[in-house]
Amino acid sequence: MYEIARRHLGKVVAGAAMAVTGTAVAVAIGLPGVSVGQTAPGTVGGTAAGGATGGGGGSGEAAGTGAAASGAGTQGQAAAPQPATVVPPAAEGEKGVGGDPLTDDELARAEALALAPPAATAQRDVTGGRGPQRLGTRLADPIPGDASRRAEVRLYDYGRDELVTRTVNLDTGKVESSGAQRGVQPSAHPEELREALELILASPLGKGVKEDYEDATGKELTSGEQLWFNGDVYRTYRESHVPAALARCGEHRCVRLVTKVLNGAWIDTRNLIVDLSARTVTRVG
Repeated sequence: MYEIARRHLGKVVAGAAMAVTGTAVAVAIGLPGVSVGQTAPGTVGGTAAGGATGGGGGSGEAAGTGAAASGAGTQGQAAAPQPATVVPPAAEGEKGVGGDPLTDDELARAEALALAPPAATAQRDVTGGRGPQRLGTRLADPIPGDASRRAEVRLYDYGRDELVTRTVNLDTGKVESSGAQRGVQPSAHPEELREALELILASPLGKGVKEDYEDATGKELTSGEQLWFNGDVYRTYRESHVPAALARCGEHRCVRLVTKVLNGAWIDTRNLIVDLSARTVTRVG
């Protein structure tokens, strides 16, 4: 009886062992990259996932991982946005068409025609030099039925305190009209504002500007190049009180500046009015 029980128990154990072996083989076959007889990564007898595997099992896993990474890299490259293409602006021609703004070539040609001697040589600019002071140039209004492009050039003659306006035909190269006005003061040109700053610094009233600059920077102010500046025409009709020294502003060309240290503090020069015609500086307020 004992012998029969022992044989029966042996058969059960053997059957269980065969069942476990079959299950392991089936799992091994079902896992990608794992051959029969190899241990699947992460199971007992192998290394943890992400480590090196024992035997030849690592090659299958590495191949699978490499293929997946390669596929992901290909997808990433395909999805990456292409760099933007900056298209340069079209080259400006020598001559505009219709109502196009004046080209650089047209601006230079218009000013050269307007400043042609002998009339221009008798006039004076803001520094007192020969020739009128340039103020600006714009496209003139078209003439119906005439396709020619014309430019209106504005100049200021400091010798006579006159605003001079000349209309030039850019196609024919001729000055078609010229006129002068007194008491008309367009906005100041940057060259005029720079001359006004130099006059302030050269005047006794410029001492306060130099002191303010030294207080702000610890350095000496020796040139207008050390300051940022802007400004415009001083118009007496906007002021409640006009000093006697500035009574002719409007007939004369007068300007007011705002200044500041380059990339620094403001320096108040709004109470200093420069008469560019008389080349004087007057304090107001």
